[in-house]
Amino acid sequence: MENEVVSRNFIENEIDKDLAEGVYDTVHTRFPPEPNGYLHIGHAKSILLNYGLARKYHGKFNMRFDDTNPTKEKTEYVDAIKRDIRWLGADWEDRLFFASDYFDQMYEAAVKLIRKGKAYVCDLTADEIREYRGTLKEPGRNSPYRERSVEENLALFEDMKNGRYGDGEKVLRAKIDMASPNMNMRDPVIYRVAHMPHHNTGDRWCIYPMYDFAHPIEDAIEGITHSICTLEFEDHRPLYDWVVRELEYPHPPRQIEFAKLYLTNVVTGKRYIKKLVEDGVVDGWDDPRLVSIAALRRRGFTPESIQMFVDLCGVAKGQSSVDYAMLEYCIREDLKMKRSRMMAVLHPLKLIIDNYPEGQVEYLDAANNLENEALGSRKIPFCKELYIEREDFMEEPPKKYFRLFPGNEVRLMHAYFVKCESFVKDENGQVVEVHCTYDPQTKAGSGFSGRKVKGTIHWVPAPYAVDAQVRLYENLIDEEKGVYNEDGSMNLNPDSLVTVNAKLEPALKDGKAYDSYQFVRNGFFCVDAKDSREDALVFNRIVSLKSSFRLPK
Repeated sequence: MENEVVSRNFIENEIDKDLAEGVYDTVHTRFPPEPNGYLHIGHAKSILLNYGLARKYHGKFNMRFDDTNPTKEKTEYVDAIKRDIRWLGADWEDRLFFASDYFDQMYEAAVKLIRKGKAYVCDLTADEIREYRGTLKEPGRNSPYRERSVEENLALFEDMKNGRYGDGEKVLRAKIDMASPNMNMRDPVIYRVAHMPHHNTGDRWCIYPMYDFAHPIEDAIEGITHSICTLEFEDHRPLYDWVVRELEYPHPPRQIEFAKLYLTNVVTGKRYIKKLVEDGVVDGWDDPRLVSIAALRRRGFTPESIQMFVDLCGVAKGQSSVDYAMLEYCIREDLKMKRSRMMAVLHPLKLIIDNYPEGQVEYLDAANNLENEALGSRKIPFCKELYIEREDFMEEPPKKYFRLFPGNEVRLMHAYFVKCESFVKDENGQVVEVHCTYDPQTKAGSGFSGRKVKGTIHWVPAPYAVDAQVRLYENLIDEEKGVYNEDGSMNLNPDSLVTVNAKLEPALKDGKAYDSYQFVRNGFFCVDAKDSREDALVFNRIVSLKSSFRLPK
């Protein structure tokens, strides 16, 4: 379009500069998760950013698992991550890689550094290495093993590979500068001994590269041009550059950092989620109260809503937090024109129309979405006995209450006017039946204009109602107290999940996993993919209909 506004974030500006100056002639990005847990909403930003950049510049996007730490990694996480990324719409085509695919090349890279005098085997313990490293104000001290000969280092490193030493007994360190103001450059460990089977390589290796050494090698081998990562790796960039420079890769990748996505009052830390799962507070990594991608999908969020959310958050260099309400805004915006508006009664109260003919059933027309005619219409059975929401009747109403109360008349949505004549209570004083009369002349769509009513309520035909368990979710965290206590424990909201036994209109009986609908007045709901069965439907509330959140102008 002629008047299209071209917007660039700072990463795109850097890429434009690199292409213009001939540093690179293409763009090749990657997403490199560690398979030690499920991905969350923050990872979604990184996935969509890297994939989006590759598409925007007609480049390539790689999917790569940084599986260099077998103590925490599982095939379960590998499978879950692939599933989540596919669902988000990022396509790695035939470029699925594992860091462990390159273990031989990483070993040879370490040997090359030893031969160049740039790496040495160190016998210090982890605590001693920490002590020798110094502080932010004081330089570190050289390891007593720093000046070993190239030959001795080569022999010791081979012995490490061959299983001659126990875990932690020896490490390989880069020889850089123990006085560097950047702690990451003070002879960092680049290989450690770990007698642990690997999910991809089995028992072949008992030494494993450290992430900071492996990552730049992986990027260089795959021809990545721009290694986009989050801001905590900014201080690691000199080490990243040192590795690719010392290993003399002909087309070194460039690392660029952006700010992480922080959501208010949610739990994203893998350690904390793992504890919630193990303690039974949530029913797995995909519990709809979490913000893992699997949880958001199960709750009923769509890839489009998450893309909208990421776009609204933007790409910045400075850290900031985003209100969870913005994510809710995005799913409302995405679903409101796409989903049918159905009737579901979450807290049922029987309504009997005394003057409606016994045994009569008529089928009423209902538009599926008044704002989107393309969604068509459906027929709803109407009869003498219905269910309405318990809150839609009051024995003694306050002012400006326009729903049912003795003597008041309302419209039943898609149906008739009904007037409350009486009600019945049980032995505990709870209202169990509301009795009404209807006016046959007031049928919806008939053009009746004899009188007006101020209230319209939804309903479900009792004989045809579908029973379902409906889960009403609130924030897992007590928002007033914040996420964590001083002792590290979490401030959990005891009402984060409320389950009700609802009555649904019959058209909902065919709902399949992940199908979503708007329940009139109650919000958007999704068929639960984990617990719902054909004979026992379970719906999750995705989001309520209203929020105080507004996009800034």
